[in-house]
Amino acid sequence: MQPCVRLDRIEGVLSVVLDRPSKKNALNKEMYQALIDALVAGEQDPSIRVVVLSGAGGNFTAGNDLGDFLNFLESPETFPALTFVRALARFPKPVVAAVTGCAIGVGTSMLFHCDLIFASSEAIFSMPFINLGLVPEAGVTLLAPMRLGMARAAQALLLGEAFSAQQALEMGLINAVTTLDGVKAMAIEAGLRLAEKDPFALDAARRLMRGEPEKLLAQIDKEAELFVLALKTPSTRARLEAFLRGKELARR
Repeated sequence: MQPCVRLDRIEGVLSVVLDRPSKKNALNKEMYQALIDALVAGEQDPSIRVVVLSGAGGNFTAGNDLGDFLNFLESPETFPALTFVRALARFPKPVVAAVTGCAIGVGTSMLFHCDLIFASSEAIFSMPFINLGLVPEAGVTLLAPMRLGMARAAQALLLGEAFSAQQALEMGLINAVTTLDGVKAMAIEAGLRLAEKDPFALDAARRLMRGEPEKLLAQIDKEAELFVLALKTPSTRARLEAFLRGKELARR
């Protein structure tokens, strides 16, 4: 089975493309593992200076493949989503994102770990975890209030309200809004500029801006613990199953 993650090298930039367009690049177990492998390779290869994340087919990612998550309880210790989030949180090199179409759930929460984010004008961001009876993840319960302010974080996380690219720019989540055709090029160009910087100074600046990762990693682990507890509740299972049934009926 192909992992649906495509890697390309552009000088010192590693382009990581989520490539499952028929599912709006929803992340399954194999894709998470491919993303982890890409981050490990990017960390270990000194010629890779920057990672650029994007999605194929007009969308960034619809978030977690909920079909996979209904099977999550069978073997939660082997599901690699938490390993990916932790790897992204502690990744020592700059990460740039090019967001198009939908960025749902982890598709938005992973952006809080990126250094620069560019979005196309039609992009939609959403973290509807609580709407599905789930607990927010990827450290976003810590990072969203810090970055967006408590009021906007509550709208995004507690009410689960979606927001546009322009709103994301005004909130301070992303750096620029551009066209659908131009967003990937803008992200790659920013990645190439970062790759030209002095590596010691760039690394030091990132660490000083972000602070020590222990508090963030502890928050990610606490969220994951509560996420698993939420998945075990009958109400959450019912919400997820109803959501999947609705999606299946919409396809018919």
